Amino acid sequence: MAKNSEYQIKLRQDKLNKLHNMEKVLPTYVLPYLDEKELNSQINTAVSYAYDLHTFFEYLIESNPMLKNTPIRNVPLELLEELNFQDINDFQKYLAFNDGENKHSNESKGIARRMAALRGFFEYQCVHGYMKNNPTVGAAKQKREKDHVIVRMNADEVHRLIDISENSSLSNERQRMFCEKTQLRDTAIFILLLNTGIRVSELVGLDIDDINFEESSFVVVRKGGGTATLYFNDEVSAALMEYIEIERPVYCASEDEKALFLSMQKKRMTVRSVQLMVKKYTKEAVPEKHLTPHKMRSTYGTALYQQSGDIRLVADVLGHKDINTTAKHYAAIEEEHRKQAAKFNPYSK
Repeated sequence: MAKNSEYQIKLRQDKLNKLHNMEKVLPTYVLPYLDEKELNSQINTAVSYAYDLHTFFEYLIESNPMLKNTPIRNVPLELLEELNFQDINDFQKYLAFNDGENKHSNESKGIARRMAALRGFFEYQCVHGYMKNNPTVGAAKQKREKDHVIVRMNADEVHRLIDISENSSLSNERQRMFCEKTQLRDTAIFILLLNTGIRVSELVGLDIDDINFEESSFVVVRKGGGTATLYFNDEVSAALMEYIEIERPVYCASEDEKALFLSMQKKRMTVRSVQLMVKKYTKEAVPEKHLTPHKMRSTYGTALYQQSGDIRLVADVLGHKDINTTAKHYAAIEEEHRKQAAKFNPYSK
C-alpha cells in the first residue's frame, strides 16, 4: 500500500474535497489559517479544524441576536475583535451542553481538541496582524482527564473470538448465514489485527500486491503518511493464503481488483464495515467488554509487551512516533503487576 496507490490517492482526494467544501461555507478570513494547516499538518487535522471552527461560528450565530439568519461565511471579523475570554468559556459550556438529544455533550478531551483549533486560529489572526485581540487568552483550560483503563482481551478471550469466527458460530441465525459466506475473510482480518497490531485504516487500505508471502511481510501507509514494512507469523500467513485462494475470488468484480479485503458487494471494505464486523463477533465472544478494531491493537500491544518487556519494540511495531504514547498505554501493565504482588504473602507457610 504505497503512498501513490490508487486507494491512497483517492483517499487523500476525498479528504481534500471535504476540506474545500467546508472552506466554501466558512468566512474567507479563516482560509489562510486552514491553508497553513493543510501545508504543515496531516490532511485529517485540517479537516477536523475546519469542522471545529464551523461549530464555533454556529455558536456565534445561535448566541448573538444580531447574527440571526446570517450565513456563517458572512460573520464579520470585526465581531471577533469584540469577544473576550468569557465568550470563549461560554462556548466551552455550549460544547458540553446536552439538551436531551446529545446536541454536543463533549467531554473534556473533546472540548480540549476543539479549543486547540480555536486557540490556533486566534493566535494566527493576531500574529499576522488581522486581529489585535485574542479572546482565548485567559479562557478556562480543560483539566486533563485521568487515563482510562485500556480495554483489551486476554488469551482465552482471543482464542474464543477466533473459534467463533472460524466456525461462524453466532447465536443469531441470520448473522450466522451471512458469516458463513465470509468466514475465511473475517477470520483472516481478526488474525491479522491480533497478530500485527495494524490500524483498521491501514487494514482496509491493503492491496493484494502488498502481501509478500516469501518474506512474510506487507507494506502499510502509517498514520503520519509514511510507509512501513511489517512482518507476520505463520498463523497470519496461513489465514491470508486460505482467504486469498478460496474466498476472495468469489468477491472480485474483475481480475484487476487490487483491494485485499472485499465486501459481499464486491467493493473494498471500509473502516465502518470492519468496525461493524468486529462488533458483531465480539458481542458474542466477549459480551462483557466493548471491543473495537482499536482494542485488537491494544490487545496485541499488551501481549507483545508482556512477552518481550521491550517498550521500544512495541512502539516500533505499532508505529508510535513518540515512545511516551506507547508507555502511557502499555507500561501501565507494570502497575497492575505491582498491585497483584501486594495480594501475596511470600513468607506464608
